[in-house]
Amino acid sequence: MKAKFSQLALIAAISVAAAGTAYAHEDYSEGGSLHWLSHVSESKSTPTANQQAPFGYAATKNADREVSLPSGGKYLNVTRLETIKINVGGKSVVWTFDTLGTAAFPLSRIVPGADGITVYVTENPAYQGG
Repeated sequence: MKAKFSQLALIAAISVAAAGTAYAHEDYSEGGSLHWLSHVSESKSTPTANQQAPFGYAATKNADREVSLPSGGKYLNVTRLETIKINVGGKSVVWTFDTLGTAAFPLSRIVPGADGITVYVTENPAYQGG
């Protein structure tokens, strides 16, 4: 009985291996065996500057809210994808916080001269799973 089971297991293993190799063929057309990889990595468009900006980007649309920070302010709480008009140190900017996965960062990365103020970004509830 043990010998028959071993034989069946061996036959099953060989069958699975043979079936797997039937799908694993080399593509020598148009440039060699890794031709399929070039199709996967090709991109018809490059990311925009806004998509590459780690802290978001200056917005042209109306702000969702306006915040005036005192020169001695310590922090600014925002929600991801929120657009805010920020007034600090006599400067003003309308900014969209498109910051997926970004940790807290200094506001001076967006508004020069806004030293000592940290931006904390929370996830937008509309995009949280659940």
